Amino acid sequence: MSSNPADAPAPPPAGPVGGAVSRQEFDALFEAVRTWGRWAAADRGAWNRVTAGHVRRAAALIRSGTVVPMGRPWDTRPGPDNAKPALHHMVDLGDVEAPEPSTYKDFLGVDYHGKGVSHLDALSHIAYRGQLYDGRPAREVIDAGGARFGAVSALGPLATRGVLLDLPAALGVRWLEPGHAVHAQDIVAAEQALGVTIGDGDAVLLRSGHVRRRLEIGPWDPDAASAGLHVDAVPLLAERAIALLGGDGDSDVRPSPVEGLHSPVHALAVTAMGVPLLDNLDLEALSAACAEAGRYAFMLVVTPLNVPGGTGSPVNPVAIL
Repeated sequence: MSSNPADAPAPPPAGPVGGAVSRQEFDALFEAVRTWGRWAAADRGAWNRVTAGHVRRAAALIRSGTVVPMGRPWDTRPGPDNAKPALHHMVDLGDVEAPEPSTYKDFLGVDYHGKGVSHLDALSHIAYRGQLYDGRPAREVIDAGGARFGAVSALGPLATRGVLLDLPAALGVRWLEPGHAVHAQDIVAAEQALGVTIGDGDAVLLRSGHVRRRLEIGPWDPDAASAGLHVDAVPLLAERAIALLGGDGDSDVRPSPVEGLHSPVHALAVTAMGVPLLDNLDLEALSAACAEAGRYAFMLVVTPLNVPGGTGSPVNPVAIL
């Protein structure tokens, strides 16, 4: 493994989307990783795995006290990967209230479930065959007023051990090309290269180098092509009993390898396993910090907004090394 992947000479060719999967095969995989009925607090899903002991073990990983944020900047510019830009404008320029002290206020608005905003997907975000996690009928528990099951407000904050699967660092390249599928064997190889092993209650973050590629080459449409997990990687993550999955993309490789399903990893993680997702993170600073520290495990803290009925939330998670 290159000690400094930033110095690698050139991007690799795209890895294969690899392994077309039929709907029948996907449905069998869905049943194999399903955890419905496991927890009383079902709308917290896999976050039920994280106990006070997990938090203490994560806190014990803090050595330097380095805090690394992972949220991308609030993006108000349209582009091929930001069809619905975030909103930001001023509502008080010191001329609305009494003159002293003067006040300055702004407005924020966002349609965050997309490719432009770092966000958390709650368990009400994804249904498969009409059902949310735990078998709840989506049309019965979600309406125009929001979600009555699996809302982000049920999750609350999470503090646990984070693991960075830094694929470009493990491979000694700058980034994975869009369309590169990460398989189960690639995860095992990355663990060995990086000296880290995914365990129960962990938050697993996959770095493909998406943000670096975007900065150096320019934006593209990640719905058409993006590096991410193949569905054959999900049983390994289920076996390891993870609590959270995220990345600098949205975890799914695109084009999808599953016929008729645009986001199969979303369906497996959120709907079958009850694992919330972190999408569109900026993992570049964390990659550098982990390389400098010589370790790829850290304490991770994510605090979604407390939105009753919300299907997720913009977030700025932090890693603490």
